[in-house]
Amino acid sequence: MPPQNPQNPINPGSDKESWQKHSSENQKQYKQFLQRADKNNVLKQLPRLHNEAFAKIDCLQCGNCCKNYSPRFKTTDIKRISKNLKMKEGDFIETYLLLDTDGDYVAKSAPCPFLGTDNYCSIYEHRPGDCARYPYTNEDVFLKRPQLTLKNSTVCPIANYVLEKLIASK
Repeated sequence: MPPQNPQNPINPGSDKESWQKHSSENQKQYKQFLQRADKNNVLKQLPRLHNEAFAKIDCLQCGNCCKNYSPRFKTTDIKRISKNLKMKEGDFIETYLLLDTDGDYVAKSAPCPFLGTDNYCSIYEHRPGDCARYPYTNEDVFLKRPQLTLKNSTVCPIANYVLEKLIASK
């Protein structure tokens, strides 16, 4: 989950069904856009749209990413987080993680065991790299992994916002 800023004006929780329904209905259009997009033009726009989306949308009102999906916990993440929690790495893995079918460590449970009822992350300053980068709206992953972008657009109002703005600017 990105920066924890409760000052953002748009509450994705209040209109959650609307943007998710819209995103689901527009997956074909999004897919076509991502396949045909002028890559250089899109990459130039991403940082601005990313910042605009995060200024307008309050992640703390949503938390879909943390409630429904797990990041990969890479070795460096495991070392950093277990140190912060004052746990042995093996104990951290045994307590919180499992190996998925791709051989990556992921959270055993959903929602994420570090997500509070207020949608704040208890390990935010030490969170996995995947969490810090999500929803990848300011990097080339947005174009290089279109299936991930499409999935994220149905989970994250920020990913959806950026896609919609890119399509509108064509």
